Amino acid sequence: MGRGGAGFRSAPLQQQIGKWIATEEYRKAERLRGEQARPPAPDWLIETGLGGRDPVYAHVGGCQMAGKRSRGVDTTRLYAH
Repeated sequence: MGRGGAGFRSAPLQQQIGKWIATEEYRKAERLRGEQARPPAPDWLIETGLGGRDPVYAHVGGCQMAGKRSRGVDTTRLYAH
């Protein structure tokens, strides 16, 4: 037997590669759908204190400095505090 040709393993290998490609294409499509379905960032974020009730800071939506205790609010609610 020579070493020339793909041999008997080529068909299963091609099937496996085809499955991997299909899986990655599916994941990419899911990721894109998730990005499109994501709601827009709020205009403002209110960051509360440790008790979770009293507002401490107001951040512009998408601010990198907003902490974990932040929630999105609209402009009318922002000025009410």
